[in-house]
Amino acid sequence: MPDATQAAPREVHQFPCDQCGADLRYDPAAGHLKCDHCGFEAPLDAAPWGGAVLKEIDFDAAVANRLPEAEIEETRVLNCSNCGAQVEFDPATHAAECPFCATPVVTDTGTSRHIKPRGVLPFALDENQARQAMTDWLGRLWFAPNGLQDYARKGRRMEGIYVPYWTFDADTKSAYEGERGTVYYETVTVVRDGKRVQQRVPKIRWRRVRGRVARFFDDVLVLASRSLPKRYTDALQPWDLSALTPYQPEFLAGFRAEAYTVALEEGHAEARAQMARVIERDVRFDIGGDRQRIHDIRTDVSDVTFKHILLPVWLAAYKYRDKSYRFVVNGQTGRVQGERPWSAIKIAVAVVLGLLLAGAAGFVLSQQ
Repeated sequence: MPDATQAAPREVHQFPCDQCGADLRYDPAAGHLKCDHCGFEAPLDAAPWGGAVLKEIDFDAAVANRLPEAEIEETRVLNCSNCGAQVEFDPATHAAECPFCATPVVTDTGTSRHIKPRGVLPFALDENQARQAMTDWLGRLWFAPNGLQDYARKGRRMEGIYVPYWTFDADTKSAYEGERGTVYYETVTVVRDGKRVQQRVPKIRWRRVRGRVARFFDDVLVLASRSLPKRYTDALQPWDLSALTPYQPEFLAGFRAEAYTVALEEGHAEARAQMARVIERDVRFDIGGDRQRIHDIRTDVSDVTFKHILLPVWLAAYKYRDKSYRFVVNGQTGRVQGERPWSAIKIAVAVVLGLLLAGAAGFVLSQQ
């Protein structure tokens, strides 16, 4: 893993407009850089888009600190003391609000040394489309407080954040031992309502089995951030990783990128857990029968490689009555997840209405 004590070249990416000098931003609709000040548009350098084969990085070499310097970069990050987020900022930024929890923070000039992103999934939705998706989602939360809905809809702009992920590839071969269960039926006599009757009861005949299964895992996805609850980011899936494109800093123009806070080895452990669940499913399928018992699985893992990639998320964090509410929108598909606040007044009204309707229905039935 990269050593934070080693010196590394500082990478600063700025994209001034050729016509007016203002900052360009990446426009998801146009697929290139655009100046909001004068309207100038700048196409990206020719590069393979979705479907490009991204080069994998050897996992063992990374763990042994044998990655070449070209795979490492140093950037300035904001560290939020409230939620732990580490978000990249440009050198001119000295004070900001954390996009993940809306906590005011003051930044220093510290830098973070880490593995470069190998691929990026560019934003497909702009801010207006993301806000509309969030508004539609809020509209379906009938029990959410009206004040929060109004505040969120009329609040400040949403933040486009590139969230870090690890992907892992691995070749696995597993040997297993277990038992295959076959269901059969026996007829027995039982006493029911004072009478002797016959009925069929299921039983299982077990037979010991052993075998082998193999699977190549491609792009096992692991969240490399702790800033958002994992249940939110998991619920944003699926991602179409076939649209990944080789990393270019131009895609980040106008957006922010979060630095990974889940170490490579920890991410690999999560990936192995995901693989183990799939291998167990493969073993059960291979055992067959009506029931399965697994006593032991021994897996050999080889050719482990990884990538650091960035996936697009639109994020809104609001303070309402001294509580933070966060909403996240998949920047590729528009899928929305977030805090689900509850309105005590609406719930009370719903309960009262339910009791009234039940009472009215009971009265009608009694009259009939």
